[in-house]
Amino acid sequence: MLSGRLGLEKARIPHGDRHGLVWLDRGRLEVEDGCLRFVTAGGGELATGDYQIPHQSLSILLLGPGSSVTHDALRLLARHGCALAAIGEGGVRFYTAPPLMPDSSALARAQVTAWADPDSRMAVARAMYAIRFDEIVRTRDIAVLRGQEGARIKRSYQLAAERFGIAWKGRNYDRDDPNAGDLPNQAINHAASAMRAAACIAVASVGAIPQLGFIHEDSGQSFVLDIADLYRHDVTLDIAFGAVRQARETGEPIERLTRQRAARLFRQRDVIPSMIDRIKTLVGPNKDAVAGETE
Repeated sequence: MLSGRLGLEKARIPHGDRHGLVWLDRGRLEVEDGCLRFVTAGGGELATGDYQIPHQSLSILLLGPGSSVTHDALRLLARHGCALAAIGEGGVRFYTAPPLMPDSSALARAQVTAWADPDSRMAVARAMYAIRFDEIVRTRDIAVLRGQEGARIKRSYQLAAERFGIAWKGRNYDRDDPNAGDLPNQAINHAASAMRAAACIAVASVGAIPQLGFIHEDSGQSFVLDIADLYRHDVTLDIAFGAVRQARETGEPIERLTRQRAARLFRQRDVIPSMIDRIKTLVGPNKDAVAGETE
């Protein structure tokens, strides 16, 4: 092992014993005397100062806008198995992440095992719908589950619109021109993009396999979409319709307002830590307890 000024000789703490993630923005991530430090002049979430970052106890470090990172910092993070992700303000975009190589393959193996068996795959899908519907889901037919989801999300759109005093004319989404819809539809598109970014962060932080979804199938981010959808009925629609109401009051661009509101609610409601916990509960090595609840 390497040793010296970067502190690379120190033993790594197992990921299972780590505290999760740290958000940083508007500063410089560097190494000094073998310690990872973040120096910022303020202007973001952190006050002006020089902060020592406990990289040995983190799974992933999130670096927001206005930040830079030194080569020494990347080497230190890599040695201790701490991933680094470049994100948008508050985690509403997920631009890149150096490969995360956790010290244990337990969660990934458990995910593959659950995905590969039709019965356990259906059990996880039912558990996901139980979280979304807040009730035990009886059917074992994925097509029926998707039909139930479609009917309920339509009702959720209407209820959210009424809660925020927004006229709702129905979902209208053009993949070729996502900004062609009315203000509420545009806001839902932007809110969904932000929620997918948050789910990307959560999936990357635990070393799960994004391609292996339990409800979504074709996308290379199928599992990410599964996790994002767990928050669609409440958080995503809260972000979207709240932004629409604000846009009508202020006249500001809907994309910016939606992104800012998403960043704020992600922090206030601990959305990403909640996603991490749910991933571990749904497909981690101890997932059987939750799957059994949907029997």
